[in-house]
Amino acid sequence: MRRSLFSIVTGSVFLASASLASAQTTTSTTTTWTTDQGTAITAYSASQKYSSFNDPALRPDVGMALPGTVTLYSLPATIKIQDPDQSSYTLINDRPVLVVRTTRKVVHTWE
Repeated sequence: MRRSLFSIVTGSVFLASASLASAQTTTSTTTTWTTDQGTAITAYSASQKYSSFNDPALRPDVGMALPGTVTLYSLPATIKIQDPDQSSYTLINDRPVLVVRTTRKVVHTWE
């Protein structure tokens, strides 16, 4: 009985330690976006004849999920980021907006 109880307590402590360690480990990648990149995305969109989603009531903010009616585009090859397959962009009210492709959440906007 003592061995069983000791084994259960030891296992619980081990699992709790592993959970705590994984909860404290975070990885973040910060990308600094420049005005030139916004200009390049706008120029690329014009060359591809992509249209802007125009709705004066829609003011995209970082963290906001865009509605499914907004068309997302792949980033131009000239925009170099760590995981280009994770990101997309769109044009809202003629301004480029960078989003996470899977969640449609806004990552960056250019004014």
